[in-house]
Amino acid sequence: MDYLSTAKTVLDKVGGEKNVTSVTHCMTRLRFVLKDESVVKDEEVKNIKGVMGVVKSGGQYQVIIGNDVANCYKELTKLGNFANTQENVETKEKKNIFVAALDAISGCVSPVIPAIIGAGMIKILIILLGYFVDGTSQTMQLLTVMGDCSFYFLPILLAFSAGKKFNTNPILVAAIAGVLLHPDFTAMFADAASGVKFLGIPVVSTTYSSTVLPIILTAWVMSYIEKLVDKITPVFTKNFLKPFLMLLISAPIAFIVLGPLGGIIGNGVAAVIFAIQSKFNIAAMVLMSAGMPFLVMTGMHWAFVPATLTALATSAGDSAMLPAMLLSNLAQGAACLAVACKSKNSELKQVASASGVSALVAGITEPALYGVTLQLKKPLWAACIASGITGVFTGIVKLTGYSFATPSLVALPIFISPEQTNNIIYAVIASIIVVVLTFILTFILGFDDPEDTEQTTESVGNNSTSTEEQETNNSVFETVQGMEIKSPIEGKTIPLSEVNDPTFAEEILGKGAAVVPTKGQVTAPFDGTVVSIFDTKHALALRSKDGVELLIHVGLDTVKLNGKYFHAKVTDGKEIKQGDVLLTFDIDSIKNEGYDTVTPVIVSNGDELGTITALKNKAVHHTDTLIKIIK
Repeated sequence: MDYLSTAKTVLDKVGGEKNVTSVTHCMTRLRFVLKDESVVKDEEVKNIKGVMGVVKSGGQYQVIIGNDVANCYKELTKLGNFANTQENVETKEKKNIFVAALDAISGCVSPVIPAIIGAGMIKILIILLGYFVDGTSQTMQLLTVMGDCSFYFLPILLAFSAGKKFNTNPILVAAIAGVLLHPDFTAMFADAASGVKFLGIPVVSTTYSSTVLPIILTAWVMSYIEKLVDKITPVFTKNFLKPFLMLLISAPIAFIVLGPLGGIIGNGVAAVIFAIQSKFNIAAMVLMSAGMPFLVMTGMHWAFVPATLTALATSAGDSAMLPAMLLSNLAQGAACLAVACKSKNSELKQVASASGVSALVAGITEPALYGVTLQLKKPLWAACIASGITGVFTGIVKLTGYSFATPSLVALPIFISPEQTNNIIYAVIASIIVVVLTFILTFILGFDDPEDTEQTTESVGNNSTSTEEQETNNSVFETVQGMEIKSPIEGKTIPLSEVNDPTFAEEILGKGAAVVPTKGQVTAPFDGTVVSIFDTKHALALRSKDGVELLIHVGLDTVKLNGKYFHAKVTDGKEIKQGDVLLTFDIDSIKNEGYDTVTPVIVSNGDELGTITALKNKAVHHTDTLIKIIK
């Protein structure tokens, strides 16, 4: 395909650059938001070389390209200045103020977590080195600077993510954060005995280093200021007048109103949490520890980071979020290891073992939560119960974290305190209790262990199978020989024609099958290679060693989730073996967002391979054959 030629023709047929509000792409489609769809002639677009079809959905004009969409999109973006942020193409849902606020905080904070964790781990290193190295040495001083920088300049880091979240210029938001952190700005309050004023308006003295809410509020307000400035500035002056006015208007609003307001709200929330913990310490720890998995499912655990950072900025440390996350993370890991020991299913053993180690060692619980405990349910309850019970102990001893990192066995040093030597001992004891208790409870409560059935090759006259269901599934293919593709998804198959998307229903991208998933996990259906996995993790393309090119598209229009609820386990170019876990996803959360989770599995180069036969209206497991290609 001539990508440049295709991109030029598509752009021309949709009305040119002047008719395009924004354009993004998913695994197979160019997704346009057009100012006027009526000017587009669908048949002319469909007849463009390289275009497989057209779909109009959700306010988007979708041009189906197929596996070459990324290359076509790259050429398309060179032809015009298109906005490509997801916010521009999504229809915003109405949410209540509390949910919207938590979502905003979570969305702004989560992108900067790697910088905070990295700095927190350096602080742990400093604590450990302090027992062996002179703390006044220049090496230790520089390490201290490295550990402090992400916290001190946190408003600048947040400015970028908040700017993107609220669809305003992140560089200008960062510039405002720089104003609030400028040494001269801070020094003015120390030098001015009568206080600081701007145009006669008092400016409240507030410390902005390590703060979260002031810059998030500023970014939110700047998104409206930008719209106002856009309206009042002539086009030929926007390059210099727009940033000038935005800084001139936003900075005073930030340090006179929003900064102090954000500080008051942040300190108020932290004070409420501290008060609750002080008065109801044990009950609070039990609830937070037991309920942490459900916060993780929604991503709302990041909304507690501002209060945690506020606590860590004091010598008192954090005795809420970090201890609760420690118990929850270790419990998830222990539950997975118990499942791995108890299960007779070889695939589940493999997934549970890997997920358990990840949760215990690194504190990464999503694979454990979505891939094992949430699917089996009873191990999740075992982990929650064990975390809650152990929370009684941590509440009594007032376990406290003194540095920020994802709590795990490796990160236990975050509980080291030079003043309270017993604190780290309490952390170790709590870790042992929660791991042992979860392990025992998982064995006691048990779980529905999936059958480990080996797929056998059927031949004419041979009707022996491992289970009755597998016999039913494989009987479709038992009379002919060919290439078999196992089901990458567990669930119930339906014909492609029943998929509520004409791109798949009309087999524009190729023949195949569709599965309504009952388990949020995608596994490798054959030995081969990951050709590509899309940035939003909702779709991936594979190639088998036999040359079969397979597209697995989890859900319909799930590209709009922008990766939310999806967790990739592989990267582009990775060699895979049949049964390897490629992707996990949260079925219930995706459904709650209003998306159909039906998963089309498409052989994109089927015309080159032969006749494609797909299983229909049957329950399938990962070991069952879903598609057969007959040469």
